Amino acid sequence: MVSTFGSLATAYSGLSAARAGIEVTGQNIANAGTAGYTRQRVTQSSVPAVQTGFMRGTAALAGQGVSIDGIARLGSMTLDAGVRSATGSSAYATSRATALDQLESGLHEPGADGLATKLDTMWSAWSDLSAHTDDPGASTALIGAAGTVAAALSSGSKAVDAQWTGVRATVAGQVTQLNDAAKQVADLNGRIRTTVAGGGNANELMDQRDQLTEQIAALAGGTTRTNADGTVDVLVGGNPLVQGTDARSVALGGGTRLGDGAAVTLTWTSGSQSAVALGGGSIAGNVSLLAPAAANGTGGALAQASAAYDRVATALATQVNAAHHAGTTPAGSTGVDFFALTAGVPAAQGLTVLPTDAAGIATRNAAGDHDGSVADAIGQLGSAVDAPDASWATFVAGVGTASRSATSEATLSGLALTNARTQQQSGAGVDLDEENVNLLSYQHAYQGAARVLTAVDEMLDTLINRVGLVGRG
Repeated sequence: MVSTFGSLATAYSGLSAARAGIEVTGQNIANAGTAGYTRQRVTQSSVPAVQTGFMRGTAALAGQGVSIDGIARLGSMTLDAGVRSATGSSAYATSRATALDQLESGLHEPGADGLATKLDTMWSAWSDLSAHTDDPGASTALIGAAGTVAAALSSGSKAVDAQWTGVRATVAGQVTQLNDAAKQVADLNGRIRTTVAGGGNANELMDQRDQLTEQIAALAGGTTRTNADGTVDVLVGGNPLVQGTDARSVALGGGTRLGDGAAVTLTWTSGSQSAVALGGGSIAGNVSLLAPAAANGTGGALAQASAAYDRVATALATQVNAAHHAGTTPAGSTGVDFFALTAGVPAAQGLTVLPTDAAGIATRNAAGDHDGSVADAIGQLGSAVDAPDASWATFVAGVGTASRSATSEATLSGLALTNARTQQQSGAGVDLDEENVNLLSYQHAYQGAARVLTAVDEMLDTLINRVGLVGRG
């Protein structure tokens, strides 16, 4: 009789285990499209028979059913780490590729709107003037062409300034996101630790935390370190951003304008307030774009672009003015400048054309004759080895090369990220076909346990209510 009643408990354990399996499988199916969800499984084990002192021996003993040990989260720490690493690399490359593509597009090279075409038009206007020094129309055309070059340099330089300011604003927002994510991870660490210590299920909290650590990796690189109490530490550049339930923060400082020429910095707000060594991520990519210009051309892409515009403007003003000084205006003036550079502003933004008509252009020779030699000499400047055109062409080629290289790197790192996610999802993602098979299995297990329960119930009914009634009349 004792064994019979024990069978009820065994059958009930089977019902409970099957029902738990159905519930967890149903949750998996419901979250098949939920970003960051890691599939779960009920872990079970058999309950062995209890051997009493008078039952020792070699006789086979039936177990006591099945126990629900917990709900396992089917993720892989190794694959998760691979995704975080690939995320940081991809975000870094993508931020640089996006900015360099924007910079290259703003050059409008090659094309009718590019500075190279406008310079060609201006040099041609000087050559035309050399053949028609007494033609007011040729002088007007030259002044217009030169003004167009000055306007192109100014607008290009201002566009780079605006892009630099926009990228810095983006970094400021990303730093805020980084600090917020760190606080949330620290908070989740505390909740997970409490839940795990109490024997509860913290799988959904761990999913949320994994999404945040991946966000941190996308922003600043970073790695994680799992602790025995269920918490994780998040390291950026080898230093802890999150340690258990404590979160540190970082601050953005340094230059606020491209014209400052100062580096943009990222520092810890606590401790020694040292610089943050970023191991990847979009913040690192953007900060590299904001670096000051360097004499050897290895500075930040945007500052180098601004410096290139200024070099072209300065060379243009210097070379044209030097040749223009050799000529004489219709009024007999010599040593007259054609271009001026406004003090206190970048050269490219301060380049202006001084003559407003033919009277301000020194096209005559020293004797005052209309031989056009001065205008012709200026028209030939564009083909010189050290011409502004050559400097511009070198800059454009460099930007194009850097942009293509960054785009290629972004593509490759994106493919690596896709591959890492695919591997991660092969274990952690929900496969609806598999879950449907599991659901059917648990349903049949439930039905089987119910059958056992019914059979035991019927047997007990027979034993209790019918045995001993034979012959009663």
